[in-house]
Amino acid sequence: MSTSSTVLSEEQFLCSVCLDVFTDPVSIPCGHNFCKVCIREYWNTTALCQCPLCKDTFNTRPDLKTNTTLREVADHFKRMKVRDREESSSKPGEVAQVQQMIQERLLKVKEIKLSVELSQRDAEREIAGSVEVFTALVRSIERSQGEVIEVVEEKQKAAERQAEGLIEELEQEITELLRTGTELDPLHQNSPSPVKGWSEISVHRDLHVGTVRKALSQLEEMLHNEMEKLCNAELKMIRQWSVDVTLDPDTAHPNLIVSENRKQVSYGDKGQILPDLPKRFDMHLSVLGKEGFSSGRFYFEVQVRGKIEWQVGVARESIIRKGPKVKSPDAGLWALYMKGENKYEIKDTPPIPLFLSQKPQKVGVFVDYKEGQISFYDVENMSHIYSFSGCTFTEKLYPFFNPCDNSEGPNSFVFFQIYFPHFSV
Repeated sequence: MSTSSTVLSEEQFLCSVCLDVFTDPVSIPCGHNFCKVCIREYWNTTALCQCPLCKDTFNTRPDLKTNTTLREVADHFKRMKVRDREESSSKPGEVAQVQQMIQERLLKVKEIKLSVELSQRDAEREIAGSVEVFTALVRSIERSQGEVIEVVEEKQKAAERQAEGLIEELEQEITELLRTGTELDPLHQNSPSPVKGWSEISVHRDLHVGTVRKALSQLEEMLHNEMEKLCNAELKMIRQWSVDVTLDPDTAHPNLIVSENRKQVSYGDKGQILPDLPKRFDMHLSVLGKEGFSSGRFYFEVQVRGKIEWQVGVARESIIRKGPKVKSPDAGLWALYMKGENKYEIKDTPPIPLFLSQKPQKVGVFVDYKEGQISFYDVENMSHIYSFSGCTFTEKLYPFFNPCDNSEGPNSFVFFQIYFPHFSV
């Protein structure tokens, strides 16, 4: 074996998570090094952001930057191992190639096993969380049901006590009247003593509607709080797939004004003189993101604060750019539409009206290409708005923005602002 590879110990270049030679090594604040994929996967499965070795805990997930020096040394070590195997072989080229193929497949096996293990942990955590939530919900329903039954029964007992009192009083008056009737002197026509008037007295039936409604309102509030917690956790999770969206001015309608940094777009009353490019919209007041996506997952956020009409979503690459407006998934557009003060709908055939309790100020859009899902979120209110599911994507998808005109009121020069949300634990 050559001197270079014997001087370097393999243990010096092993990641403590995957137990293999570093691949794209990164350093974290405590000074320890790991494969970038390994440390990301590890943090995704733990409640705390901490070092797997020394257990140092970090308040926020550190930015991971490649340790270029360690990467070069690890790559050099790998090359030395391959060269040593080639030098000791009677057929260096073929054996080295076979060994390299074996190593690649062994690495892939480890990667798959690690993914399955992490997926299992995610599934167990998800199941445990769902059991906890639904158990608490069932207990609350049972408790609320018990409270309703108790209140209704107590009201019924009170009504029975009232009725018993009235009956007793009536029976006493009947007895008194009977006695008075037998003692009356027919010659003197004595009048009976005055008695209580009963025409307006009754025992009212309690409908108990308010009791049940109050209990259901409390359950509704509890559900809302649980939904908010779940959505908050969901947003934190999907933000790891955040992409830095910039606008493509070559797709923008001539009436749209795209900022120099390509992060803002607004409607202008006067059309600009621009080249009539094939990918430019000429009837849609729309613009697409610069980058398209044909696999994986991606997420972006758009500020719509101050606007009273807008569309946000994703569009397939072949969306019609010239002529009639496209308004549905069948034509390649999946969008959320605000069409006036507190009027929202999902662009579909037919459109699906939405009733939102709060006006979104920032909209999050998440796409899972493989699963065929597109979801919209109210970021600041931490609530889920709507999801398309079961979609089939066969071409690139692009972020889609339409700031709309002034038909619903003053809406010009109010900017869409596209954000790049940084992922943090």
